[in-house]
Amino acid sequence: MVVKMVHEKAVIVIGRRGCCMSHVVKRLLLGLGVNPAVYEVEEKDEAGVATQLEATTLSQQGLQFPAVFIGGNLFGGLDRIMATHISGELVPILKQAGALWL
Repeated sequence: MVVKMVHEKAVIVIGRRGCCMSHVVKRLLLGLGVNPAVYEVEEKDEAGVATQLEATTLSQQGLQFPAVFIGGNLFGGLDRIMATHISGELVPILKQAGALWL
């Protein structure tokens, strides 16, 4: 189910239920005008969800939550979102994925 959501949504944040870092990512995206889909993972389901998502990405690194997918591709976590936002690169990426129209 989560893999299907990744491919259907322009932006999806996948994180642990109640995780403050997931909340920060979501608030940043909302502040930019993006309404991201959010998938909260229960602690008991983390390993299974991570395995499913790792199978769809070409990354050799283990998947860490929160994981942000933009345009169906793994973009990164909080650190990558913050770095690209600060550098001014995030908005064009979001526009290209169809998450922002202005």
